[in-house]
Amino acid sequence: MSTKPSTRDRFVKAIVVLAVAGGAFAAGLAYAAQPHMEAAVNALLTAQTELKVAEHDKAGHRVKALDLVNGAIAQVRAGIAAGS
Repeated sequence: MSTKPSTRDRFVKAIVVLAVAGGAFAAGLAYAAQPHMEAAVNALLTAQTELKVAEHDKAGHRVKALDLVNGAIAQVRAGIAAGS
């Protein structure tokens, strides 16, 4: 009796290894993908741009809003990093 694995055995083993590796990769992507947080960052970046180009005579409210948006961007990015 031969102890050498057959071609079929090696093929099955390779399929199992690839399936496990692929599943782990997909699980990692699902965990790392944060579409709502990414959408929030994009919306905040749009708000930041709009506030930067808005008229400057807003009695300090535009500047305050820009500061708050900048802080929100930092918080959402920190949340994304914590969830990755």
